[in-house]
Amino acid sequence: MTVERRITQQETPAYPADPAYVPPATVPPTTRTSVVAETSTMDPSGGEVARRVVTLIFGIIQTFIVLRIVLLLLDAREGNGLVQFILDVSQIFVAPFIGIFNNDALRASGSILDIAAIAALVGWTILEMIVLWVVNISRREPA
Repeated sequence: MTVERRITQQETPAYPADPAYVPPATVPPTTRTSVVAETSTMDPSGGEVARRVVTLIFGIIQTFIVLRIVLLLLDAREGNGLVQFILDVSQIFVAPFIGIFNNDALRASGSILDIAAIAALVGWTILEMIVLWVVNISRREPA
């Protein structure tokens, strides 16, 4: 991010404090203008970059899990390539949470409420919060 700041100053010279001083009539008072331009570039710190990367990675994981839950609830056709891709990728992140509850899914007329996926969403969100907490501890920002 680039920040630019400009300061313009105009100064009219003061005449001497002597009351008898009369400025020359032929010379108009001069005004001096000075412009001070200051440009600084601020880059995010290493800790801020780490926080952004962690948030991006966990956001992608959570997006795949939410899409899995929605697609299974809407009884999406698993023969579709996109649906199959989303279910396969999200299975990687849901797999550690399968078997936590007695029932991993509730089924009703083709729709499936994937309880393991909901547990995975909660679990990955908690893990994200822990990782961000660790990253924020190690992050040093100027006061």
